[in-house]
Amino acid sequence: MRIILIGPPGVGKGTAAKRLVKHYGIPHISTGDMFRDMFDQDTPVAQSAKAHINRGELVPDNITNQLVKERLDQPDVSQGFLFDGYPRNIVQAQALDAILKLKNQSIDGILFIDAEVDVITHRIAGRRVCSQCGHVYHVEFNAPKQSGVCDLCGSSLYQRKDDMEKTVRRRLNIYQQVTAPILSFYKSRRAYHVIDGSGNIQQTYEQIIKALEFKV
Repeated sequence: MRIILIGPPGVGKGTAAKRLVKHYGIPHISTGDMFRDMFDQDTPVAQSAKAHINRGELVPDNITNQLVKERLDQPDVSQGFLFDGYPRNIVQAQALDAILKLKNQSIDGILFIDAEVDVITHRIAGRRVCSQCGHVYHVEFNAPKQSGVCDLCGSSLYQRKDDMEKTVRRRLNIYQQVTAPILSFYKSRRAYHVIDGSGNIQQTYEQIIKALEFKV
């Protein structure tokens, strides 16, 4: 099973990814994973990518695409993979198509998990994180026993700056601008599905499985 997950922050993409890779026995691949792995490598592509990262620059598409190509040559993807965070733009999407075409493969599921901005904002803005152990709570859905205090270690909870409502809305606006071209690139394909991420985790996951099994 070869899957691409697309969706804004806070829509439940990460949780769905964990369940899908376990269900299908496939690796979860993100550009973040690839960039971390490459720091132990001494290939020309890895060296070039590291140079850009060390200068605080985005890794160019051609280098990212080459890293993806090398990752898809690894034996653990023989039964499939789940991409999260790639492709990010049309150049990367076209490169992935070309890579898979050489392997006589195609994507089985292109899943766009979406929800209203107000729903996502409410989810993210309600997060609270333990200042000591890092455990994550939600003021409504997973509240601590004592307000503002971690159940596990008794330390104080805080709200990350990037979880504040104003910041969340700005992040979502940027995401929509960046993602819109990718959705247009994929939406006419039979493998493309829009998943309603406004419900709970189980509801979202059931929609995903139904869409993927229909494609199979």
